[in-house]
Amino acid sequence: MSSGPGSSSGSSSGHSSGSSSGSSGSSRSSSGARGAVGLPGDPPGGRRAVAVWSIGVAVYFVAVIFRTSLGVAGLDAAERFHVSASALSTFSILQLLVYAGMQIPVGLLVDRLGTKKVLGMGVVLFTAGQLGFAFSASYGTALASRALLGCGDAMTFISVLRLGSRWFPVRRGPLVAQLAGLVGMAGNLVSTLVLTRLLRGFGWTPAFAGSALAGALVLVLLVLFLRDHPEGHEPEPLPHQGAAYVRRQILAAWREPGTRLGMWVHFTTQFPAMVFLLLWGLPFLVEAEGLSRATAGELLTLVVLSNMGIGLVYGQIVARHHTARLPLALGTVAATATLWAATLVYPGQRAPMWLLVVLCLVLGACGPASMIGFDFARPANPAERQGTASGITNMGGFVASMTTLFAIGVLLDATGDDYGVAFSTVFVLQAVGVSQILRLRKRAARRERERLVASRVEAVHVPA
Repeated sequence: MSSGPGSSSGSSSGHSSGSSSGSSGSSRSSSGARGAVGLPGDPPGGRRAVAVWSIGVAVYFVAVIFRTSLGVAGLDAAERFHVSASALSTFSILQLLVYAGMQIPVGLLVDRLGTKKVLGMGVVLFTAGQLGFAFSASYGTALASRALLGCGDAMTFISVLRLGSRWFPVRRGPLVAQLAGLVGMAGNLVSTLVLTRLLRGFGWTPAFAGSALAGALVLVLLVLFLRDHPEGHEPEPLPHQGAAYVRRQILAAWREPGTRLGMWVHFTTQFPAMVFLLLWGLPFLVEAEGLSRATAGELLTLVVLSNMGIGLVYGQIVARHHTARLPLALGTVAATATLWAATLVYPGQRAPMWLLVVLCLVLGACGPASMIGFDFARPANPAERQGTASGITNMGGFVASMTTLFAIGVLLDATGDDYGVAFSTVFVLQAVGVSQILRLRKRAARRERERLVASRVEAVHVPA
């Protein structure tokens, strides 16, 4: 997933929501989600905001291309490096392990250094990783390259969320975040359509090295044109960030039920599609379902297209109806589980094409549903803690993806490539996630209502 792929746009402007209580940032998020007009201190939005934000999103777009490039090259990688299914899954597991492990540090870095510096570091790292992967001749070198790529990729999505919160009014938060996720899925589409053809036409090294040029291009755009925030909306300088401050920042974000609920929503919704697109979808469709690579590639493309369309719908719904967040998330989990079960237990050796098509359409909802997790974490945290809270939330789906990727690889080796048994891992993780969502939902809703009431009282007493 990111992804990508939420909204940390609850931080409207740092100078206007720096209260340690977080009520200001929270109230804007909640009221914004109800369609309120722009609030004092909100960023202005407009064409300049779109232009600057587009550069950040372009960086995320390239990061997703690189992240998902192994998904269309899994069989080629197994042949190139002479590895088994579990060893092949290690590529993606290591990449996601680095990505997940970097989320909280990256959140702290974004809160401290701003978007431009963190995104710049990310571009350099993921481009170097893609280049290294292109020229890797051994399994070990390729693993190191994917780890480097994962480190750079980890710096992109949270930075883009923060950029959106600094440039757009709070009420635009859910839609802006879903649009960022949509562009990320477009990156997945490019890797599915373009990189597949490059691999077939030019081979491993030219395909991966050529794609790395996109990283150099977005780095130039970032250095020349990206700005952290509009003029007049500079955040207040943060205090010195020693170890004690970092611990307080992380603990304060974690103690909020909304942050934990957001993390579990992200955990439960994102991973089925991430696992399918990142590595195991193509082998499953080719080896278990007997499809050609071309047909399997078309089904992977369908997942991406479905994601893009559903993302726009979910963004509009959440922006207008805040109470729809949990029903959308749980409904997506239920639909995903139902379609996976139907596909895996379908009588006969192979599932019919219509069922595979419906499965891919439903998997397309996983990414947009995972973005809803950020819309639980955002109202729970003030502006100065948005990066940290987003990092915690974003860890959820990638930890689930990493766990599932590893389990599927091990089970495939242990069962002689029995995909039905291997993919049953999906149901176990969904059950764990849903139980945590149901446990936290009332507590998070109560805290969000308390913050909204407190912020309205505060607004009444603030002089015009």
